[in-house]
Amino acid sequence: MKHNHVVKTFFGMLKNNIGYSIFLFISVCGVVSTSLIPPQLLKKIIDENLSKNNTNGLLQLAVFYFIIIILIGVFDFCKEAILTVLGQKVTKEIRYAMMEKLLRIHPGFFTSNSTGITVSRFINDVDAINSMFTNGIVGMLIDCLKVIGIVISIWLFRAQLGILTILLLPIIWLITRLFQKRMLKAQIKNRILVSKVNNHISESIKNVFTVKMFSKEDYMEKKYTEYLSDNYRTIEKVNFYDSIFPPIIQITRDFVIGFIVILSSKQLNYLGITLGMVAASIDLISNLFAPIEQLGMELQDIQQAISGVHRVNDFLDETEEEAKNDELKAEAVILSQEEAVLEFHQVTFSYEEGLEILKNINLKVNPREKVAFVGRTGVGKSTLFKLILGLLKPKEGCITLNGIDVSQLPNSQKRRLFGYVEQGFPILNASVADQISLQDSTITREEIQKAIDFVGMTEYINNLEQGLDTQVKETMFSQGQRQLLSIARAIVTDPPILLLDEITANLDSITEERILSVLQKAGNRRMILTISHRLSSIADSNTIVILENGRIKNIDSPEQLLKEDEWYRSHLELENLTWS
Repeated sequence: MKHNHVVKTFFGMLKNNIGYSIFLFISVCGVVSTSLIPPQLLKKIIDENLSKNNTNGLLQLAVFYFIIIILIGVFDFCKEAILTVLGQKVTKEIRYAMMEKLLRIHPGFFTSNSTGITVSRFINDVDAINSMFTNGIVGMLIDCLKVIGIVISIWLFRAQLGILTILLLPIIWLITRLFQKRMLKAQIKNRILVSKVNNHISESIKNVFTVKMFSKEDYMEKKYTEYLSDNYRTIEKVNFYDSIFPPIIQITRDFVIGFIVILSSKQLNYLGITLGMVAASIDLISNLFAPIEQLGMELQDIQQAISGVHRVNDFLDETEEEAKNDELKAEAVILSQEEAVLEFHQVTFSYEEGLEILKNINLKVNPREKVAFVGRTGVGKSTLFKLILGLLKPKEGCITLNGIDVSQLPNSQKRRLFGYVEQGFPILNASVADQISLQDSTITREEIQKAIDFVGMTEYINNLEQGLDTQVKETMFSQGQRQLLSIARAIVTDPPILLLDEITANLDSITEERILSVLQKAGNRRMILTISHRLSSIADSNTIVILENGRIKNIDSPEQLLKEDEWYRSHLELENLTWS
């Protein structure tokens, strides 16, 4: 229970909704108790009225029987309605707790967990938990009580009949579980093969031009036929179990009923029960099969949902960000843009133990200095930016801004200190203005307009249907315009430090020149840190830092590196040759 957040949430929800919980308990008791009354009434009607040709009180018994049937339906309806309400509350509480955790979780979590896995925990696993706590556990409790009630009712008729019923229970259970396990195995395999078929269709459509270009139509068709044939065979197996299970249960039920009738016959009279008892016993035993069958399904659902409980609990136990110094304000860290000093002190970082991405990085960046980080893919350039932003914390050493550890800066203040321009521009389902402000209420309309003017997008945005209030669509902006909007998003709070991560990687030379001119204008009063693979695009940098194997290989001005560093000179020559 210590780390079982899901169970705690469930019981906490029941405690906070005590009225619903009591009503559910009453409904469950009502469903179980009322479902045992009709066979008893049937026995009474047959033994005391029909067999004796006595009509006295028959109408009252019939009306009572009818009322009980209605009560069973009412209690069952109330139970389902309450379970639906409580199930939605459980789902809401768990997802709310998971979202709160997501906002506090350590950024390192996202380096080893894909978006699809995380989304699956929020949707599929929580839905499975909802089903387990509502239909699964409560349904199993009701069915167990029904089975116990039926056995007791039959035992009260005759002990021999009760013993016969108890001996019957494991037989019904084994038959049910045998089929359900085989059906589950076939259904799981079928779902896997269905996903393969769907994925193959999607893959074929997505790569249709590649398939045609390399004449792979026969290969794709052959693979599709294989997947489809395998899927067809599993569907046949599922349909076989679906079709054979009900008749086997029906035959077993009929055999037991026939056996009871034979033992109750005048010739054998082994059970020594009345005609009414025979009819009531047949009714009870017929009703015995349904809850046992459902118990198997409910147990199966619970077993599947338990893995979801473990995954959600593991997510809620993930490491959280370390506490920040919430009293720190951006104005206290940097009074003016000319004061920003960023220092790296023996910084070492690794995502996994023993695999160091960065090793002993020492560097000082002065106010308004422009520094470019270059090196081969995988040397840790983007990781370095995440460390500067305080999203990750060094394994050893620290990064300070004016003497303050960046990992201690509260997230609410970072946007006033750092402007981060990514390679892409994530589009929000919001207006143009919201793309820039990210719905930050402290950013004024004038600041948004000023940022748009700065990047030269005013005319284009004014020509949109509603200007800054236009709802953005995916096709509304070109790649170059998106990068300009990304710069506007970064500078709207007028931060003293800009971080640029490969922002011209996918642009043509004309668009690149336009964006570089905007960045040159933005860097007049700011410190600019750049990541780039194209050395020609970092000519305006004062300092170039060459990273190799996670260490600083060389650091100097572009002019000096061109004279002294063979790696820098050869790569620049190769790049110029490629352009020519």
